[in-house]
Amino acid sequence: MAEGPVSYLGRDLREALADGATRTPAVSPDGGRWLALWALGCALAGLTLFLFCGYHAGFWRLNGLAAETPDWIWQWVTVLGDERVAFALTLFFSRRYPRVFWSLIVAALIGIAYTHALKPLFSALRPAGVLDPDAFNLIGPRHRKVSFPSGHSVTAAVFFAVWLYYLRATWARWILVLVAVAAGLSRVAVGVHWPVDVAAGLMGGILAAWLGVALARRSPWGILEPSVHLAFVSLAAVLTVTLLYWDGGYGAAAQVQRLVGVAALVCAAYLYLIRPLSRWLGERERRSP
Repeated sequence: MAEGPVSYLGRDLREALADGATRTPAVSPDGGRWLALWALGCALAGLTLFLFCGYHAGFWRLNGLAAETPDWIWQWVTVLGDERVAFALTLFFSRRYPRVFWSLIVAALIGIAYTHALKPLFSALRPAGVLDPDAFNLIGPRHRKVSFPSGHSVTAAVFFAVWLYYLRATWARWILVLVAVAAGLSRVAVGVHWPVDVAAGLMGGILAAWLGVALARRSPWGILEPSVHLAFVSLAAVLTVTLLYWDGGYGAAAQVQRLVGVAALVCAAYLYLIRPLSRWLGERERRSP
């Protein structure tokens, strides 16, 4: 009896995940040291600002410097910390590198818990809730509450720190660090967070990435079990769809977000449906008399 398309898709995905799990290199032996030093640097920067200059330290200088550059630059950079963009990017490699994808999912869940536990606990006011909006450069939405820590910084750190753990090239690691830090600092540039928020967000995201990778290695059921994998891929796809009609308040980056969203959805459709179904049709034709 010929194999149906649904059963073929399931078998094909199971084989692809098994192959992808072996393809993904083991985490770098010195990846943990990189993350530890990075997290320590963020912690020291945040503590130094807070203890010696106060919670609002560094905001005016950084925000003022950013105001000398075009607003669209910071809008493009800040959306890298949008969790919808992060999930959209995972659709480009989730099937080929399921181990990295699963590590990102676990780390993201830890990062979400970190962010949503501290925000209501401290309930700190954002710059627009303390300063006159005309006194600083504000780009995009005028958020006033739950400033600490920066959620965008957590997201950026989680995404890039997980990849840093798997990559081994020093130059690639430095690029990941610089992009994540730039995404964090962009939150000061657009006027919605204090530098201390960013430092705490980056530190929390890095630690979430370290813990997420460790837990993912001990619980591989999210790597080899197709139903679990597809559940999180579907979640990523749903979040990606929202990029097509909501820009998060950053209009200059709207087209870029839509482009990323469309490309990610097309890529996922091709990898998970079109290509395997094409193989199924090819096998069916070869077997037919």
